[in-house]
Amino acid sequence: MQPIRQFFSRQVVAVGLVVTLACSLGGQWLSHLPGLSLIGALVIALLLGMALQGFTSLRTAARASTPFIANKFLRAGIILLGFKLNLILLMGAGLKSLLAACVVVTVMVALNYIVARRLFGIEHTLAVLTACGSSICGAAAVMGVAGAAKAKADDSVLAVACVAILGTAFTLVLVALQPVLGLSAAQFGTWAGLSLHEIAHAVAAGGAAGQVGTDAAIVAKLSRVLLLAPVALLVGIIEARRASEEKAALAGTEGSAVEQSITNNNASHGFFTQLKHVPIPWFMGGFLLASAVGTYVPFIADFTGGLVTIAYLLLGMAMAALGLNVNFSVVARKGARPLTSAFLCSVFLVGLAYTLVELFF
Repeated sequence: MQPIRQFFSRQVVAVGLVVTLACSLGGQWLSHLPGLSLIGALVIALLLGMALQGFTSLRTAARASTPFIANKFLRAGIILLGFKLNLILLMGAGLKSLLAACVVVTVMVALNYIVARRLFGIEHTLAVLTACGSSICGAAAVMGVAGAAKAKADDSVLAVACVAILGTAFTLVLVALQPVLGLSAAQFGTWAGLSLHEIAHAVAAGGAAGQVGTDAAIVAKLSRVLLLAPVALLVGIIEARRASEEKAALAGTEGSAVEQSITNNNASHGFFTQLKHVPIPWFMGGFLLASAVGTYVPFIADFTGGLVTIAYLLLGMAMAALGLNVNFSVVARKGARPLTSAFLCSVFLVGLAYTLVELFF
């Protein structure tokens, strides 16, 4: 409750709300322009927030409320985004898309993380963010796991930038390849949905094969989106265990043998203790609940469009708030390695998705 009281007690709260709302609305409007649709409204809102850092007085006034907006509005937006996920549509399309999505997400999250850490020496948190963003659903996935991973704003922005750049580039590649690969419209759409980063990327690429391609791309992509909740929960559990082990190791180096024994005795309880303190994304339960309500409660269908619009509006405000707090020097210093790592893994992702489509669809 304390952050909420601080948020509403500040007179400058209106500045942060107005600025981030303007960026979010601007992102939605600009995303409908030719060329910018591939980037997506969320990434554009992030870029607008970053651009406003050039206005020092505005940035200073807005920053008083941006931490709250980036945190709470993000969670509310992701919960509302659950209404977009129609479980009957996913099940009606068969288990193949869901099983393929499970293979893609499992393999690619692990591969992205290993390549980032082992080959490029990227720090743990940034590796987790880029792995989830590249493997699941782009910016929403990055922000969905950022809290559990205790990510800094700079790392979140960098991960979002990586998936936005690569997602746009690979969308153009897939569209260029569509006429020459000989895939059916449904196969091509499934390939796009299984391999591209953002929902907007999958829809844009799938559209190259017509309405059938678009529908297949949406089903395949939403199958990956469905896995965001369990992956985010798993990240939270892993981070809890890491925190517990680091605390135990620190106690072992500073304490005596007796203290070490006590630490070891408490190790089995440390994980559950840490769960109380590590920000595991429980709001993902709200995401799944919203999906179920949107799917099985009849009258909700009349409001789904509006709820999803609000979801993207809140997510855009959260992205703009993130952009207002980014440290450009840190992003510039770290940028090359995670982008290269994510690029190599994205090439593998496209190949893996193509193989699955050829074999099973």
